[in-house]
Amino acid sequence: MKTDLLLISLLFIQLIHSQKFEGLAQTPPMGWNSWNTFETNINEQLVKDIADKFEEHGFKEAGYEYIVLDDGWMAKERDDNGNLIADPEKFPSGMKALADYIHSKGLKFGLYNCAGSKTCAGYPGSRGYEYQDARAYASWDVDFLKYDWCNTEKLNAEGAYITMRDALKKAGRPMVFSICEWGDNEPWKWAEDVGHMWRATGDIINCWDCEVGHGSWSSRGIWKIINLRDKIRKFSGPGHFNDYDMMEVGNGMTNAEDRSHFAMWSMLASPLIMGNDLRSMSNATIEILTNKEVIAVNQDPLGIQGFRFTNENDMEVWIKPLEHGSWAMVFVNMKDHDVILDFDFTKHDIGDDLKGLRMDLDSNTYTIRDLLKHSEMGNTKRNLKSTINSHDVLMIQLNKK
Repeated sequence: MKTDLLLISLLFIQLIHSQKFEGLAQTPPMGWNSWNTFETNINEQLVKDIADKFEEHGFKEAGYEYIVLDDGWMAKERDDNGNLIADPEKFPSGMKALADYIHSKGLKFGLYNCAGSKTCAGYPGSRGYEYQDARAYASWDVDFLKYDWCNTEKLNAEGAYITMRDALKKAGRPMVFSICEWGDNEPWKWAEDVGHMWRATGDIINCWDCEVGHGSWSSRGIWKIINLRDKIRKFSGPGHFNDYDMMEVGNGMTNAEDRSHFAMWSMLASPLIMGNDLRSMSNATIEILTNKEVIAVNQDPLGIQGFRFTNENDMEVWIKPLEHGSWAMVFVNMKDHDVILDFDFTKHDIGDDLKGLRMDLDSNTYTIRDLLKHSEMGNTKRNLKSTINSHDVLMIQLNKK
């Protein structure tokens, strides 16, 4: 009897401490993160300027809401009581005042820390301070925590992230918990009840298909990241998404490559976290990042991650089921020259075996909508024809008539 009571007590304790904040990130989170462009060169005025640009350029209206400060926001040492403090030169008003400013714009505020003793850039990590740090974030009205994995000697990843999840829950303020251990410990297998999104790969870099070594690790370009994980889509869904890293749209690739990058992150149901300088971007970049029809594919309520349907002659074709029986399709020209597309729907059995969904072209006709040009392209009774530029994309939505 005593053994049974002990087991029941342990199960009850486990249930109490085994839940993240529910109801958050039902679609992939959208926002901006400071790292890709600024690394640790961040300050109070920069963040306020970014928040202002959310309104000025229509990002807020398009659905972006989180402004996340990455590594380098805190002082190099904790205070005498072990509390994290904002760098007094970079952020003289402190984190609470900055959060208030961002909230006054109708946006949400995010911060970064690390499961190790130091962050990746050498600032104070949360190891041994998890509950104390979580209380600080709650007191500053933080809405999002990105939690990295540097300097974590002998820590167990799942255990470390559970500890911070429980600390955030105990602090009482709902926050999106972004797990960032680079996919090394296969978080998709254990993190659904721990975080709301988890990095599936190491760091991104602003190139089409390159890999740049940094000693013990590498940065990867867009297609290197996409191709690194091809069997994890089943783990993604509302409230728990595979994260393919912050976007490099507007950071030096061609407009065609940026369009393909944005289309693919939308198809993959990856969080849409901008990583460019919103103060000095081109009109083309704004147009790509605020395309509401493409964003709607990413934000589809079903939360299904898309998948590669075919890859013939360097033409990648990707498919994503959407609500109401609609489908998104992306055709990516991987070649270094223009390609003429002539796609016969009747020759393809289009469906998603994982979800048990099929596009019944014998019984249904689907209209075709070009999501980049915002125009109609006929229907599936006729071949889909288009010229796709090098590294560019045709992105369409198919809707039942």
